[in-house]
Amino acid sequence: MRSDEEIMQVYREGQRLFGENRVQDLLLKKDRLPADIQWHLIGTLQRNKVKYIAPFISMIQSVDDLPLWQEIHRQAVKTNRVIPCLLQVKIAREESKEGFDPHELHRYLADGLWRQWNGVSVRGLMGMASLTPDQEQWKREFRTLRAEFESIRDNYFQGPEFNILSMGMSADYKIAIEEGANLVRVGSAVFAS
Repeated sequence: MRSDEEIMQVYREGQRLFGENRVQDLLLKKDRLPADIQWHLIGTLQRNKVKYIAPFISMIQSVDDLPLWQEIHRQAVKTNRVIPCLLQVKIAREESKEGFDPHELHRYLADGLWRQWNGVSVRGLMGMASLTPDQEQWKREFRTLRAEFESIRDNYFQGPEFNILSMGMSADYKIAIEEGANLVRVGSAVFAS
């Protein structure tokens, strides 16, 4: 977790979009820092905590299962909002990584139940590569996510709002961009001293 002062240093340089991993930290920062900050939740989100961020969150990048997706919709409707979200797809080989299995996600999307959840605007996909020094593995995993993004966009989201491919962090963002990312999570690089 970055301190308020660290965030304000970057804010004074013009940055307005910040990501946070934990709801508790996000709630503390939101009330202490400038109101024009766009907050993205980038970490795992428990369903029972959606209600705390639904009134103000700019985007949830980590929708990793159907019950969470449905709960975000329910809380968005309660607050008279449509919450932009990214569907998290598991592309890494590590068991610790969260996300939809690609085949499972296609099955859910084909079923169409999600179309009733108009409190959520699905803006794209997010995925994290394996924690490995093997850059060829990163490339394969990012290519897998790019292919999933294109397939899902072409089959289920023909509108222009499905346009975000979020992959890459401080260690691998250059490769992610080469493979098609248009949103990266580079907090460690930004805040490095």
